[in-house]
Amino acid sequence: MTTTVFSDTVSLDPRANVPVRKPGFGATLRAEWIKFWTVRSTMWSTVMLFVLGAGLTVLICATNAEWLASGEADEHPGSFITFGMTFAQITAIVLGTLAVTSEYGTGMIRATLAATPRRGVVLAAKALVLTGSLFVAGTVTAFAGWFGGNWFFENEGIGLALSDDGVLRSMVGSGLYMAGLGLLAAGVGLLVRHTAAALSIVLALVFVVGNMVFLLPGAWGEWAGKLMPGNAGSAVATPVSFNPDALGPWVGFAVFAGEVAVVLLVGYLTFRRRDA
Repeated sequence: MTTTVFSDTVSLDPRANVPVRKPGFGATLRAEWIKFWTVRSTMWSTVMLFVLGAGLTVLICATNAEWLASGEADEHPGSFITFGMTFAQITAIVLGTLAVTSEYGTGMIRATLAATPRRGVVLAAKALVLTGSLFVAGTVTAFAGWFGGNWFFENEGIGLALSDDGVLRSMVGSGLYMAGLGLLAAGVGLLVRHTAAALSIVLALVFVVGNMVFLLPGAWGEWAGKLMPGNAGSAVATPVSFNPDALGPWVGFAVFAGEVAVVLLVGYLTFRRRDA
């Protein structure tokens, strides 16, 4: 009797009795890229991110430029130069959710895990594709909004240069914030495995709960509001925040990143233990 020993990277195809090499991280990353970008929802969501982010920024700058230049305004032009990203974050949440829950909805997740049984590798590849895509889309959108909206500001003599305090940071910060929101939604998607439920949870957390906690009395309400994911993370995406009591841009983003990391970790542990 003979004993056959297989290495960690080679398995045996029972149909052909031929050794088959397990896919590495590069192959898994390529597969996740193809899955992410070959569905129509990804392209439409990315287009809507750009339209909402850049389009609404240009619109709000055009309609408020004269008022801001009049000296009667109590707001800084920097508060408006990335205004559209407030609404574009909805599409980032949608993309992050669909990157995970769509595979559960179609049953594709079983094929994914059959091809790549190491779930940590699958999740890392998904996260890299998602964050890379959203970071680029968010940054490009922010620059487009600044370019279009600042034209109206310059005509009124209140233009914002990239070298001005916080402007360049807000361009890159918009991409970082979009990527973080996508990861947050993906983490929640791993936990609930249902598109509508994950979307409801994250949208409510960012848009509803994040504002309602300010109604809590005293310092509790103030600090709870500052630490909510949407409030903490969004500060990095604007040169001047509408809320002067918000956390500083990078401090807030660090808090936001920590919250996203916790959700992702819990999601990953659940992903490892639960059947597909």
